[in-house]
Amino acid sequence: MVLSKSERAYQWVRGRITGREYAAGHRLVLGTIADELEMSVVPVREAIRRLEAEGLVSFERNVGARVVFLDESEYVFAMQTLGVVEGSATALSAPLLTAEDLDRALAVNDRMQALLDDFDPHEFTRLNQRFHSVLYEPCPNPHLLDLVHRGWGRLAHLRDSSFAFVPGRARHSVAEHVEIIRLIRSGADPLEIELAARNHRWRTMDAFLAARRDDGTAPNPSEGP
Repeated sequence: MVLSKSERAYQWVRGRITGREYAAGHRLVLGTIADELEMSVVPVREAIRRLEAEGLVSFERNVGARVVFLDESEYVFAMQTLGVVEGSATALSAPLLTAEDLDRALAVNDRMQALLDDFDPHEFTRLNQRFHSVLYEPCPNPHLLDLVHRGWGRLAHLRDSSFAFVPGRARHSVAEHVEIIRLIRSGADPLEIELAARNHRWRTMDAFLAARRDDGTAPNPSEGP
């Protein structure tokens, strides 16, 4: 399959953002990117606009495009939202998931389990998204699925740091994956599946925030600014 220039630019820039080659605050110079990709500025601009819609890039007057900074409040809002939409998408997907799909998800989870003793947060995060994508991609509601994709994209900067900061959460996460698969395989009530997927996401958020409070690096959000 031949990618359009806009799609190629999108994947190229996005890969550098999620791979942390372009850190938060990095200025994205359209002409420089276009030269590197040997294309005009037009498809690069289209790609940057797409990344802006995903929350990965922002435009500033007299500055141009920059990779966004995600502060703690943004992290909380993004994780809360992703928990809601991904939980719903997983519940809607459940009746459409085959035994082979669930076995495939468990195989990914087994690979995550194998990483726990010699922890690699980047690889663990990559496999974590693969696991969840098996469960939510069959969602028959395209609008809901789009929101899930946007949520994952918005958190691209912080997913690695979440597990790196609270590596103990990874072990609980793997165990919760098995429980979500069990619920789906047993034909559990959709609301039970939705809540299990939602709470799974929110527990990661809670662990991250608790660790930052214990470390003295952040205030308790419930206490206000």
